[in-house]
Formats: sequence, structure tokens, C-alpha cells
Amino acid sequence: MILRDWIADLFAAIDRQDDAAFGGFLAEDARFVFGNLPAVEGRAAIRDFVAGFFSGIRALSHSVPDAWQAGEVLICRGEVTYTRHDGSTLTVPFANVFRMEGDRVRDYRIYMDASALYAAA
Repeated sequence: MILRDWIADLFAAIDRQDDAAFGGFLAEDARFVFGNLPAVEGRAAIRDFVAGFFSGIRALSHSVPDAWQAGEVLICRGEVTYTRHDGSTLTVPFANVFRMEGDRVRDYRIYMDASALYAAA
């Protein structure tokens, strides 16, 4: 696996809001934690969670300038811009930590504060 290509492919699937392609990056028994939300267990449940998240926004776009690998752990940081259904946008920084199993994510952690995404305007 070439780290830069893998990261680019992952975030391209996310930015297309392609929950099926996103699921292809996950191990069958993956664990997913988004911010301070409860963990989601298993590829199918994570895919459903992500599909639900995508339905709550119009679009999103990631900029990922940095990524590192140490053994089976991948780390990246960047900014994500969300476009709400009303056309307004929110840009926030994030860091992701992935514990890998081969070329699939076994444990996926997103560290960010997306609370303003659904705040009343």
C-alpha cells in the first residue's frame, strides 16, 4: 500500500459521498468513532452510519496535506469543508487515526469538533 495514494482514494470516496466505496476500505469487523459520538461496530453498520451522515449534508470536501505511517497505524490531518443543504459552509480541522489490518481499516478514529455543523443559524 502506498500511503499517499491510499489516503487520496479514501478521501475521494468520502468526498463523492460514496458509502459503498467507503465501506471497501474497512475490515469486516471494523470499529468507527466520529468525534465524541458512540463507536459503531462492523463494516455494514459503519456504512449505514456514514450514509446517514451523508444524507444530512449537501457536500463535503477534504484537504489532507499531511499523512504518516508507523507500523500498522496511519495518521493524517487536514481540513474538511461541509456544505449544508441550505448552501452555507463550515470548515473545520481534523485528525484521523487508522489502525490497519493489511490494506483495510480495523479501527477508524476521527478527531474533530463538528458540533457547529448542525447548530441553529
